[in-house]
Amino acid sequence: MTKRVALITGITGQDGSYLADLLVDKGYEVHGLMRRSSSFNTDRIHHLYGEERGANSALKMHFGDMTDGSSLFRVLKEVKPDEVYNLAAQSHVKVSFDKPEYTADVNATGVLRLLEAIRLLDMGETVRFYQASTSELFGNVQETPQSETTPFRPRSPYAISKHFAFQTVVNYRDAYGFHASNGILFNHEGPNRGETFVSRKITRAAAAIHHGLQDKLHLGNINSRRDWGHARDYVEGMWLMLQKERAGDYVLATGEEHSVRDFVQLAFEMVGRPLEWDGSGIEEKGIDRKTGRTLIEVDPKFYRPAEVNALVGNASKARDELGWVHKTSFAELVVEMVEADMRRAADSLAVSGGVRV
Repeated sequence: MTKRVALITGITGQDGSYLADLLVDKGYEVHGLMRRSSSFNTDRIHHLYGEERGANSALKMHFGDMTDGSSLFRVLKEVKPDEVYNLAAQSHVKVSFDKPEYTADVNATGVLRLLEAIRLLDMGETVRFYQASTSELFGNVQETPQSETTPFRPRSPYAISKHFAFQTVVNYRDAYGFHASNGILFNHEGPNRGETFVSRKITRAAAAIHHGLQDKLHLGNINSRRDWGHARDYVEGMWLMLQKERAGDYVLATGEEHSVRDFVQLAFEMVGRPLEWDGSGIEEKGIDRKTGRTLIEVDPKFYRPAEVNALVGNASKARDELGWVHKTSFAELVVEMVEADMRRAADSLAVSGGVRV
C-alpha cells in the first residue's frame, strides 16, 4: 500500500513537531518546510530528522518561505503531497503590533501564495489542505462560548491577517472545489511551546526561580482569560479534519476558561512556592507565601494596544462530526510543562557546575 504523503509548513514550531510525530506514527511519508537560517532550529524534530540519519530519516526537510511563492511552488511540485498542513505563521500577537506588515505578508498573503501554487500545479482535486486558524479571530467577542458561527471581530494585526487567511481558504473551497479546512484552535500549549509565549514564560520562570536562576517574573495582563489545551491533542484534530469526505471549519477547544493568574498560581504551587496576591492593576504583585519575597510583578510594556480579555470555545461540532475530544486537563497541562522546565533548569545548572549564569 502506497504511503500517504504530507507536507507541513512551520514544522519546526510547537504544533509542527507534534503533528510530525503523529503522522510518522501513522505511517505517512512526512516532508517539512523550513526557512533557511545560519543557526539550527530543528531541536523539536531532531529525533525525526538529522543529517546523521541520512536516508533513514523519518521526515524530509525542504527550504522554503511563506513570503517566497516560487519556493512554495517548487516544494509542492517536488513533494506531490496528499495532505498539506499550513502551520507557518508569525504567531505572536504582541509582536504583530510591532511588525504588522511582515505579519500580514506571512500569515495572509503567504496562505494565498500556497493555495494559488496548489491551483496552478493542478493539485486542487488531489490535495487536502489544513489552515491553522485561531480563536483570536473572535476578538471582542459577541457570545460566549465561541463556535463556528460566532462573528469574527479581530483586535490585532495577527488576528486580522488570520482573518484574511480564513476567508481565502473558504474562497478556494467554494470557487475551485478544494478540500480545504480551517481549524479555529483555542490556546494550545505544551513543553515544546516557544519561550516567548506566556504559558512557557511562566513555567520557565517557575523552574528558574526555584533553582535560583531567576529572581522575578514580569507579566502583562494577568486577568486575561483563555481556553487552554494541549497541542498534542489539537494536532490530532487537524488530522481528523483532513480525513473527512467533505472539508469544513472546526473549533477545537476544551470549553474551560482559566486566567493567566490561574496558570501562574498552579505553576508556582508545583515548585513549592504558593503565592498570595497584593495590590491591584500595575501595582499588583505575587508574593511567595512562605518567604514573603515578591516573585511576580506586572509590567505595562507587556500589555497589548488592544486587548482580548476572555476567550472560551464550543467544540461540539468537532466532537459530533470528527469524534475529537481533548484528553489533557488544564492541571495536567501545567504539570507537564513545569516538570519539563524543571528538568531543563536542572540540566542548565549541571552544565554550569551549579553556578548561576
